[in-house]
Amino acid sequence: MKRYVIERHIPFAGQMSSDELSRAALHSHQVIKGLGSEIQWVHSYVTEDKLFCIYLAQSPELIRRHAQISGFPADSITEVSSVLDPSHAFA
Repeated sequence: MKRYVIERHIPFAGQMSSDELSRAALHSHQVIKGLGSEIQWVHSYVTEDKLFCIYLAQSPELIRRHAQISGFPADSITEVSSVLDPSHAFA
């Protein structure tokens, strides 16, 4: 599967309570479960007005389908070509 970064504009996302975030995560998980094994949510970064979600998926179309069913926007879907971290400095 390929790795993607999904940008979701969600006003006031950073002000969501732990319970609200938990409900959103559960809903997303249920939708993904219904889509099958070709899509996986890795994690998300919550900022003031956006979520940046990391997914593994066979195609961006599956991510768009998840967005349609879940009601969470997918304003931008970008395939990750490589991952860079501090360990690369000493490789």
